[in-house]
Amino acid sequence: MYELIIIGGGPAGMTAAVYAARKRMNALLITKEFGGQPMWTMDIENYMGYQFVTGPELMEKFDEQVRKFPIEIKYEEVIKLAANDDGTFSVTGDGGEYRAQTVIVASGKRPRRLAVPGEAELTGRGVSYCATCDGPLYAGKTVAVIGGGNSALQAAIEISPIAEKVYLISIAGYNADPIVIEKLKELKRPVVEFMGYTTTAIKGSQAVEKLVLVSNDTQEQTELEVQGIFVEIGLEPNTEYCEGVVDFNKYREINTDCRTRTKLPGLFAAGDVTNGPDKQIVIAAGDGAKAALVAYEFLLHRRQNA
Repeated sequence: MYELIIIGGGPAGMTAAVYAARKRMNALLITKEFGGQPMWTMDIENYMGYQFVTGPELMEKFDEQVRKFPIEIKYEEVIKLAANDDGTFSVTGDGGEYRAQTVIVASGKRPRRLAVPGEAELTGRGVSYCATCDGPLYAGKTVAVIGGGNSALQAAIEISPIAEKVYLISIAGYNADPIVIEKLKELKRPVVEFMGYTTTAIKGSQAVEKLVLVSNDTQEQTELEVQGIFVEIGLEPNTEYCEGVVDFNKYREINTDCRTRTKLPGLFAAGDVTNGPDKQIVIAAGDGAKAALVAYEFLLHRRQNA
């Protein structure tokens, strides 16, 4: 029986682990891998203490700090979270089942899929969800970035110096920060914009060959010859294993109060997996610290009232 189980190895989970260790809590961290979403990000300019740092570099620093403490870590995918009748929790991973008095859910988000013909079949063969990871593979080639938010524009900015041509496709206009839009407009090799277009299919035999678009205004179909497609249309929370245990909002994010508490005593959630309005690394880290401190306080009060 652990005092605390932390689910997730991104900024929220790793920060929670450090704070739990400093409180001498008997804690277990369960994660498929360290890093989370920042591992897909090349340019970070708004994390305090670093004027500029890449996502992988920042997460390496997080990882180093976690490993300075005697935190038990299991590299597994969590498939079920259950609340027990005695007020404890059971967490089932693909390698075993674990019990704890408290749990922090910090499993973050994953890229949203387009759900169009050809996407699944060509994923890894031209379809990518990480420009930072796969961008260098498309040097001198023609690629498309799908999306109109910060992540899509950042992907186009990163790939523009590498690729021969970059198409930027969005259902509507831009939904990005002004500073990111400015950077896009200042590119030496400008992107080709298709605003107001919906992606309907991806074609290719062994690898991506064409991207099929339809104009939202005229319904006219366009086929772009591309070798790579970067899907940047948002993220979905990793909350399937919490079904029936927590309350979700309409985006399937976990509803929490300002102290990271869910509807169940002893169950907390932190970072992008929650209904917090802003998804930022610094906020996720703050959530993780808060959740660990509140979990410690919860256990303290439970012991005092036992």
